[in-house]
Amino acid sequence: MKKIAVFISGGGTDLQSLIDNVHEQSGVIRLVVSSREDAYGLERAKRKGIETMVLPKGDYDSALLEELKKREVEWIVLAGFLKILTPAFIRHFPRHIVNIHPSLIPAFSGPGFYGMRVHEAVYRAGVKWSGATVHFVSEVVDGGAILLQEVVPVLEADGPEEIAGKVLEVEHRILPAAVRACLEDRVFWRGERAFIREEKV
Repeated sequence: MKKIAVFISGGGTDLQSLIDNVHEQSGVIRLVVSSREDAYGLERAKRKGIETMVLPKGDYDSALLEELKKREVEWIVLAGFLKILTPAFIRHFPRHIVNIHPSLIPAFSGPGFYGMRVHEAVYRAGVKWSGATVHFVSEVVDGGAILLQEVVPVLEADGPEEIAGKVLEVEHRILPAAVRACLEDRVFWRGERAFIREEKV
């Protein structure tokens, strides 16, 4: 089975969706990396017996790469990870890092758009649809090839919290689906665009 690392910064509900739907099925989560030592996602990993690492302060690329190499990690999943990876780090895993973003990229994405900031911007803009996107990570923030998207309606009564709740439900569906496709070699490319082959029944 292919080995993956999951990067988090908070509660880890997206991580939990991967533990429940991917871990020891399509691949193995070898390491959960957190940018914060108080992230509850670390507890979720420990309960499942998955190794964890908290990023050191300052330049952490070399320490992180060493830990990933030790565990023969092939794929990296950013699941609510709030730090920006360096271009040098990204180049070590070409087309092998995916991220979940809580909007329909390219809308409400890029520097400064993360967490509740996204849903507040969606609410203020008055858009009628939002959603979530799984995309490959490139050196442009939220600029890599889109792999999977799902939409949710934004209704008149929905505030930022309601929008966030709807989008999170979608994240828990599409992130495991996209990661499974990556691990099962069902992703194919047309130039710079990425697509998923259907699972064989």
